[in-house]
Amino acid sequence: MKLDTVCIIDDDPICVYGTKILLNHNNFVSANILIYEDGYEALNSLTSLLKSGQQLPDIILLDLNMPVMNGWEFLDKFQELDFQKKPQVFIVSSHFGKAEIEKGRSYDMVRDFISKPLIAKKLTDIISMSKSVI
Repeated sequence: MKLDTVCIIDDDPICVYGTKILLNHNNFVSANILIYEDGYEALNSLTSLLKSGQQLPDIILLDLNMPVMNGWEFLDKFQELDFQKKPQVFIVSSHFGKAEIEKGRSYDMVRDFISKPLIAKKLTDIISMSKSVI
């Protein structure tokens, strides 16, 4: 089973490029990879998708440290939306510790924390976790 859509929210073009290569090379996504450079851009676009009745991504790979709107601010606003099916969020960041993990547990859509850079094995784990819920 492939995921229909994956969303990457990250301001680091190298990480985004590497993640896209891993997703495409391993043939995990059958339709779209949505990419946003900050939480504000992602929130606006995903809200528009939701309001127009379009499908939201199966998973969101979310960086925490971004300009304009960081990952936590994105999650605060995003969880307020009215979903039929919530996307699963995986925090993908180079800087997180016990405090961030505890905070992440307060969001029911956050599945796990992954250290950057994302590697093929971790991506396989993410897809497997996602498939068990989808």
